[in-house]
Amino acid sequence: MQEYSLQNKKAWEFNAYEFWVRESGRPEDRARKALADPIGMLKRYATYFDTYTGIRVANICGSCGKKAIPLAVLGADVTIFDISEDNKRYALEVAEHANVNIDFFVGDVLEIDLEKYEQSFDVVFMEGGILHYFHDIKQFMDIMYALLKPNGKMICSDFHPFTKISDLLDFGHPSMNYFSEDIFEGEMAHARFYPEEIRKQMPKCSYRKYTISEIVNGIIVAGFVLERFDEHPSWTKPDVPGEFTAVAIKK
Repeated sequence: MQEYSLQNKKAWEFNAYEFWVRESGRPEDRARKALADPIGMLKRYATYFDTYTGIRVANICGSCGKKAIPLAVLGADVTIFDISEDNKRYALEVAEHANVNIDFFVGDVLEIDLEKYEQSFDVVFMEGGILHYFHDIKQFMDIMYALLKPNGKMICSDFHPFTKISDLLDFGHPSMNYFSEDIFEGEMAHARFYPEEIRKQMPKCSYRKYTISEIVNGIIVAGFVLERFDEHPSWTKPDVPGEFTAVAIKK
C-alpha cells in the first residue's frame, strides 16, 4: 500500500465505527431505514441506475455502506471497496440487520486484485467525494475501466472542482490556485463533527484535487464514452456548484 494510502487509512479508522453509530444510528436502526425507503436513501443517485435486480455493483470507497445497503435491498449484488476496517464493521452489521448480503474488500482501491475482479461488474459507483484521495487520476480511471464488463456503466459523483478555489462545502480545506497540482494535507470529511480538542488529535488525509478537464480527460483517456456530466448545487451555497455526477460507458 502506498504511503499516502496508509496515511488516509489511519485517518479513516480514527473512531470511525463510533462516529457512524452516533451520526447514522445503530446498525439495526440504519437497516430499518434502508428497508423502509431504499430509493430515498440513494437520493439523487437513484436516477442514474437503469435497474437494480441482478446487477453487480462495485461501490468504490463505499464507506459505511450508506448506499451499498439500499442497493442490496433493491436486489443488486454489491461489493464495497474501502480502506477502513471500521467502515466494514458498521456496513456488515447494517447488512445483517437488513437481511442482505454484501461483500467488503478492505484495502487500497489502487491495489484491487484484477485477476479476481476484472470485468466482474455491471456498474462501478462512487459518491460523497473520493477522487481527491487518489494522486493519479489516470491510474484510478484505468482500474475503474478494468472492473467493468463490456457496456458496463461508471457513475462517478464527486465534489465539484470549484471547491479547489473556495471551501464551498465547509470542510476547512485551503483554497488554492484552480490549476494547482499540489498534494496537501487536510482534515478528513467528518472531522468537523468532533469537539475541537478531539479534532486536533485526528490524523490528516493526503489530498490531490483535480480540475474539470483533468477529470473529464481521465475518463476519456481510460477508454470510457462519457454519456453525461451533471452539476449539482453546493449544500452550503446553492447558487454555485458543489458536486457533479459523470456517467460513462465502457465500450
